[in-house]
Amino acid sequence: MLVPVPGATTSGRWCGRCVTTVRRLASRHLLCHGGTALAGRVPAGGRRPGVAAVACPIPVCSGCAAPLGAGAGSQPAPGRPRRPGLCVPRCDRRRPSVAAAHLRRRTSGKWHTHPPEVLPLTVGEMDVQLAPPVRDALIQAVEAGDTGFAGPQSTARYARAFRRLAQHRWGWDGAREADCHAVPDIMRGLVGLVEVLTRQGDAVVVNTPAYPDYFGALEERGGRIVEAPLSAAQRLDPDTLDTAFQAAAHSSSQALYLLCSPHNPTGTVHRRDELEHVAALARRYGVRVIADEAHALITWGGARFTPYLSVSGSPTALALQSPAKAFNLGGLNGALAIAGEEATDVLARLSAVMPHGRSHLAGIAHCAAMAEGEPWLDALLAGLEENRRLLQHLLHTDLPAVKYAPPDGTIYAWIDCRPLQWQDDPAELFLTHGRVAVISGRPYRTGGDGHVRLNMATTPELLAEAVRRMAHTARRCPG
Repeated sequence: MLVPVPGATTSGRWCGRCVTTVRRLASRHLLCHGGTALAGRVPAGGRRPGVAAVACPIPVCSGCAAPLGAGAGSQPAPGRPRRPGLCVPRCDRRRPSVAAAHLRRRTSGKWHTHPPEVLPLTVGEMDVQLAPPVRDALIQAVEAGDTGFAGPQSTARYARAFRRLAQHRWGWDGAREADCHAVPDIMRGLVGLVEVLTRQGDAVVVNTPAYPDYFGALEERGGRIVEAPLSAAQRLDPDTLDTAFQAAAHSSSQALYLLCSPHNPTGTVHRRDELEHVAALARRYGVRVIADEAHALITWGGARFTPYLSVSGSPTALALQSPAKAFNLGGLNGALAIAGEEATDVLARLSAVMPHGRSHLAGIAHCAAMAEGEPWLDALLAGLEENRRLLQHLLHTDLPAVKYAPPDGTIYAWIDCRPLQWQDDPAELFLTHGRVAVISGRPYRTGGDGHVRLNMATTPELLAEAVRRMAHTARRCPG
């Protein structure tokens, strides 16, 4: 399972229907990894050992938060359908589950943007505990009062930790210390690179649908967006890229291509052959590539992340890398700008406009994550892959009209709601009628209308509850 917040998914007891549902999903290998099924931790009596109980004045089911009264532990009423992924149909949609109540103790944005009855599956925060090496490193630093400014060797330590991680996970050893510059986070690093590389009105090619913050950040600094929509299969389209690169280069002193790899929001993990074609096109038209590789560590199954700078023909490119997404460190952000072998001069110009990188505590957390956090990361990825399969099953069962292609990377699910034939934005309807918050696809521009982005980095119980609410919305709001 996705590495849980202790106590976040249980009051210690499960109702009969949730026990039955979870056992059935586990028997179909939808909730199992590492040889241990969730059903193996839900005995017949409903007690889940090894998970701390959350104090609650009313006994509730850990799966759906329905009250456990005289019928606790009983089976569903005869004749009532048992629908995998759904808990007690009568559970009060206005009453937050035990998991949600626990997570709302956090003060970060995900759990405090909406009212308490709303289930948020929006921004890139994960409902997990910190990796133990990260937690221990931060505690040690705070206890020692080591909360000052980043020292002169902080970038070198960070770069060495990243290079070792890249060698181990991707077989790439190209990130030398001399090729790296610390930046506060990936978006600010991107803005800094655009500032030093382009003039007012120069074109930036972006694959749409695309992360909305790109558009504001680039256009506010005089960049002109040239869209290169992904194919119908959500992959890089060679002909579309060729046309976009040609148009961008013709009208710019220095055209850029912002490559999002893996791609947000679709979760596409670009293959090496696709990236080699990108490099060939970039050389042909003189387009400089900047690769946003924020989700590089979040891939699974047969998909393998390829660092763009490891691709033949990428010496003038730059990449932005950070473990923040994979280790849930959005509040302790930081990143590296990494230059290809013919782009190191760009880092000198970047340091002039962006001399300061991450905070000292962020550097401590990131270095601990990269040096010692891989076992935790592997467990996380196994849980995300489970959630990907579970979400596919739930949507097929309870919301079959929508289209969903399980991603190969990132923590997001990109769901096509156009078959529901709604005139209004699906995200607005899910929030208004289902009290579940997802991100609207409209700001992602071409390819985004009628879609929603759902953050699946949560517990299986909350993921099932989200789909239940979305299905309720579809029944209530026929197209």
